[in-house]
Amino acid sequence: MKSIALLCVACAAACLFAFLPRVGAAEPSTLKMSTIAPKGSIYHRVLQEVGEAFKGNRGTAARAIVYPDGVQGTESDVVRRLRIGQLDAALLTVMGLKEIDASLTALQFMPMVFRSWEEVDLVRNRLRNVFEAQLAKKGFVVLFWGDAGWVHFFSKTPMAMPEDFKRARIFVWEGDGPQMALMKGIGYSPVGLPVADMLPSLETGMIDTVPMVPVWALAGQFDRVTPHMLAVKWVPIVGAAVMRQATFDALSPATREAVMQASAKAAAQLQAHRVTQDEESLRAMQARGLRIQPATPEIEAAWRGFASKVWPQVRGAMVPAETFDQVQAILTEYRASKRP
Repeated sequence: MKSIALLCVACAAACLFAFLPRVGAAEPSTLKMSTIAPKGSIYHRVLQEVGEAFKGNRGTAARAIVYPDGVQGTESDVVRRLRIGQLDAALLTVMGLKEIDASLTALQFMPMVFRSWEEVDLVRNRLRNVFEAQLAKKGFVVLFWGDAGWVHFFSKTPMAMPEDFKRARIFVWEGDGPQMALMKGIGYSPVGLPVADMLPSLETGMIDTVPMVPVWALAGQFDRVTPHMLAVKWVPIVGAAVMRQATFDALSPATREAVMQASAKAAAQLQAHRVTQDEESLRAMQARGLRIQPATPEIEAAWRGFASKVWPQVRGAMVPAETFDQVQAILTEYRASKRP
């Protein structure tokens, strides 16, 4: 009888603890965030606003630190720092996001597949739940999505056709082995470098061509070293601000709500800004001497033909085959619906 009584007490205790709130990690007093974007840029500012929202609910002792300009290293370095808890959140391009889950490469690694922001939004919205679920499995929460503009080719000498670039030394993100292999395989000369070494390498002649969005070219004054630009929309630069799940879970409900409200505002700001930022950046660089080669119908056709020949090498090697096919199917359906 005594053993039965003890068993009943144990069961009752188990039931009681099952309904008690779980005690998690203490809410952090400091939020550390990182981005490769330049200090003072809109990307830096929206992260600061998320930090202010965090501080507003944590009191005067709370701190929010944003590290811009890639001072925390490459995006691969930043992801490693996130995983070990040295950072809490980061605004990453797909170059960093792919270190968490490869499926996100579909948003940025498919050359000349996307033709407008409308198409980028369509694909991202269709696959957003899948992408965010994959990131959640790896321990990350998406705070907001954002875009940095269309990649154009900036070079020291004027170039227009795909063949012209075979004589160029082209910057490639350090550690992007598949991109290096693909470019070498089709006769190009890629040079893998950290983003921070891009400008010094242009000045020394180690590279002479950089694929870059106009807003970053303007901020870094790259146009002074590469005064020629080809106006072909190669790929969009797409990204997201992610937070460690452990950090997110440790936030109080009120702080979490404030952070997510600031994140929603950040997403809206970036979406509105992307419409005009390329044009404004290009006008500013033209005023100080940038010469732009327009994408004439002949040039556009040459680059689309070149890109379509590259796609089979991108599929499976740089973008998971299933995701690559999903994107193509979504765009094919969408474009068919727009035809007269």
